[in-house]
Amino acid sequence: MENKAFFFKRLEKYGGRTALITAQEKPVTYRELTERADRLAQEIGRRCLVFLACRNAEESVIGYAACLRNDIVPVMVSADIDAELLKNLLERYHPAFLWAPEDNGAFPGEEVYRDQHYVLRKTGLKEDYSLSGDLALLLTTSGSTGSPKLVRQTRKNIQSNTDAIIEYLNIQPEDRAITTLPMNYTYGLSILNTHLCTGARIILTDATLLEKSFWTLFRNQGATTFGGVPYTYEILKKLRFGRMQLTSLRYITQAGGKLSKELAEEFNAVCEEKGIQLIVMYGQTEATARMSWLPWKDAKRKAGSIGIAIPGGRFSLIAGSGNELLGPDEVGELVYFGDNVTPGYAESRLDLAKPDENRGELHTGDMAKRDEDGFYYIVGRKKRFLKLFGSRVNLDETENLLKKEGIENVCAGRDDRMVVFLTDPEKETAAAEFLTNRTGISRGGFVIRHIDEIPRSESGKVLYSALEID
Repeated sequence: MENKAFFFKRLEKYGGRTALITAQEKPVTYRELTERADRLAQEIGRRCLVFLACRNAEESVIGYAACLRNDIVPVMVSADIDAELLKNLLERYHPAFLWAPEDNGAFPGEEVYRDQHYVLRKTGLKEDYSLSGDLALLLTTSGSTGSPKLVRQTRKNIQSNTDAIIEYLNIQPEDRAITTLPMNYTYGLSILNTHLCTGARIILTDATLLEKSFWTLFRNQGATTFGGVPYTYEILKKLRFGRMQLTSLRYITQAGGKLSKELAEEFNAVCEEKGIQLIVMYGQTEATARMSWLPWKDAKRKAGSIGIAIPGGRFSLIAGSGNELLGPDEVGELVYFGDNVTPGYAESRLDLAKPDENRGELHTGDMAKRDEDGFYYIVGRKKRFLKLFGSRVNLDETENLLKKEGIENVCAGRDDRMVVFLTDPEKETAAAEFLTNRTGISRGGFVIRHIDEIPRSESGKVLYSALEID
């Protein structure tokens, strides 16, 4: 893809239109955004690696735009990243600069420039590596905040996925998206990309759905859309979303994990009554952001489905033998093909010059089936299946069955040993009886442990790696 076609290079065409609304309700026009971004890029001065400490704030977006408009490669990390994890990333990647909040001492270096509350610091680290010519962006893998394993994304990946999302969501210049996800998370970043590309408006806030300030800002600025992971929708249910008066809301989106069929049906009914649309989607960082969507017209009859491939992409189901599955309701690994499939991973700075290793083909690691109408359904992770006494057990399905019984839980483990983590010790007997009586899992095949809360990433995904199963 030619640089001149990349939408970040053309943002100035929107001129005096409002690009950003800050949490303090201050507008930032596209003209101001691009001018401040280009001033920052001038201080960086060359194509190099920059760590961008992300908040849902204007300075963070300016840093991101500065990099993508000027062929500088940002590594997107949370501004609240643990100091030891940051140190590990710095040692592995040797960025030339850090763009971070002035009040965060975890980001070291000599100050060379500032824009309001963000500071550009020069690290002085040796740049003993090269960058691939088409490398545009580095993101942590989904659910990770400090892993050295990063996903390499190109301008072509970003542009193709942005174009597809704008097409199927019919994003308009009049749309106003309010942030509910971190911008260093691929789903949150895709919302930013699509609205900037369209000349629409992004309402920036780090407030959660549980804070009054979020809903005050939402109503004051007339938000038309927001996105959420399944956990977001669990919160919205507790907040009685159906009773909220949100007259400006046009549609909401869901990705970042499978939404249960029951929750999908409940929100479909609420949205239909309120005259808004719920668009369920599916994606991974390794595919830039999104691979499928469920059209609103099919939401009721296909509740629980991830839908169909996005424009320009396609799916295939592969059996364990390696053969393609063509019939309905056959379960295999979901494989995606499209221009948004990223070139591969980096685990250190020495991987930044690597060529495209995926060639437009992504083995998702998700097990899925396709119905007779061509709609896809995720049934679990390839690695989230256990063999208990010779029987195959789907951990995701087990979790959902317990949740239907009102038992908050997460399940993990290895073959011949499943561990069920509960947040309520008083539910242990009920959980054990349900698993043995209703699912047929032998009592000797699982243990129950208690945890104070379910560990989650900043985007709301369960951090299974934080659970101790031994």
